[in-house]
Amino acid sequence: MPPIQEKKGVGGSAPLRTAIATVMLSLACSTAHGQGPLGQFQDSGDVGSPALAGTTAYNPVTQSYALSAGGTNMWANRDEFQFAWRKLSGNFILQAQIVFVGAGVDPHRKAGLIIRSAIEADSPYADAVIHGDGLTSLQFRKRKGAVTEQIESPVKGADVVQIERTGSTYVMSVAKFGQPFTTSQVADLELGDDVFVGLALCSHSPAVVERAIFSNVRIIRPAADNFRPYRDYIGSVLEVLDVTTGNRQTLWTSPQPFEAPNWTRDGALIVNTSGTDPDWRGRLRRFDLATRQSTVIDTGERIRNNNDHVLSPDNKTLAISDQSLAGVGSTIYTVPVTGGAPKRITTLAPSYIHSWSPDARSLVYTGGRTPGQGQPQNLDIYSIAADGGGTETRLTTAPGVDDGPEYTRDGEYIYFNSSRSGLMQIWRMAPDGSNQEQVTNDSFNNWFPHLSPDGQSIMMISFPKEIDPADHPYYKRVYLRVMPIGGGTPRVVAYVYGGQGTINVPSWSPDGRMVAFVSNTGPY
Repeated sequence: MPPIQEKKGVGGSAPLRTAIATVMLSLACSTAHGQGPLGQFQDSGDVGSPALAGTTAYNPVTQSYALSAGGTNMWANRDEFQFAWRKLSGNFILQAQIVFVGAGVDPHRKAGLIIRSAIEADSPYADAVIHGDGLTSLQFRKRKGAVTEQIESPVKGADVVQIERTGSTYVMSVAKFGQPFTTSQVADLELGDDVFVGLALCSHSPAVVERAIFSNVRIIRPAADNFRPYRDYIGSVLEVLDVTTGNRQTLWTSPQPFEAPNWTRDGALIVNTSGTDPDWRGRLRRFDLATRQSTVIDTGERIRNNNDHVLSPDNKTLAISDQSLAGVGSTIYTVPVTGGAPKRITTLAPSYIHSWSPDARSLVYTGGRTPGQGQPQNLDIYSIAADGGGTETRLTTAPGVDDGPEYTRDGEYIYFNSSRSGLMQIWRMAPDGSNQEQVTNDSFNNWFPHLSPDGQSIMMISFPKEIDPADHPYYKRVYLRVMPIGGGTPRVVAYVYGGQGTINVPSWSPDGRMVAFVSNTGPY
């Protein structure tokens, strides 16, 4: 939930199975907009003239990169390796998931992400590399022709690698897939503003060619330190994630901000759009997965929709949160999913919709109500009849923030996030608000529990502990994590630059294989 003024079922029928199959085929055949023969990179070639030539190939279906390389080493005062690169300036983040192909020959073969002043073999550089024997290290050469230095990570066998430049500081973040990042850094490394950035592979043996696959490659331009939330925006990227493998695909990028994808049963994603463009700000759009086209959903006079919108169990109706009424605040309405005249549901504001009950009779939402003069506004969870009849029922009363309520598929529980224990954690309760109990208890701020269609898993977005527990801001380094509904340690399934608007709404695919989400980047 942003500041108050700007807040934020599985079917078995033949038509549904056909729709899901069409979506999966469309994803498999897609090519992300704006990618060329080398995807996000401008060129490739060997650095240092290794005896055996290397290659780079981009697969637009999997959006992955296959590198082959010889090369004596990336070490000492010169390097030999295969390099897929682009030129960048300023601050940026580069990340990838990396696997060697085959058992390999030399345990010191290297694959990773590199930032260089120049293409020449003795150029100053910083890189984050994995080795064939499991060593992971931040390597750097401070001056042209100088001897390489190294900071070893305590993580062995990492396969998720990220390197970030902020001025003259370079930060390596690495993890075994499923685990949070561990970081190392070097400061006062001057590589110049314009640098060569990309993927690197070295066999560490002049007579051997090694191979590696780089997937989930992302180049990210983070927001400026002085950006103003809800006034300044960077671009949005619509992605889908295979929850089992962690493989991600980019479907749509836009310089205009959009948020909160909600997956329909007929092969579309519904998002809300914001920013300064009057044709985007406060509208809901349907992004068709087959055609890659987005169209505005007619919501009548309700044209200041925020990122809380959910589909009814039969997928025929949208419950939306809109703040068009002057001086009122976010109010809940229902509208046909194909568009039409909205019906007002809540009379009190602000109210932010989050879930329908499985029988479609009730809505649960977050409400901000002022309990009395001189007391702070409390954010709690409420329920109300989905037809707008009757009054709301308050389900939580704890001080602080209770948000993100979502029914389980059987209607037995409502899961939500609450800051009542300090950090933001996942909780659950009975539909009448009784038997409230904590589900997660770790060092992250966990928001927006989303239940998988089979009811066995919970997806959440996890912010660092340094973030205000009551806030889920834009443009942060966050994780998407999944845990069994019966409990256990959540595992990371995506390493994301995002936050507000990434998964504010239920975003599992109807078959439970994938999750849609929004990440962010400025232009580069």
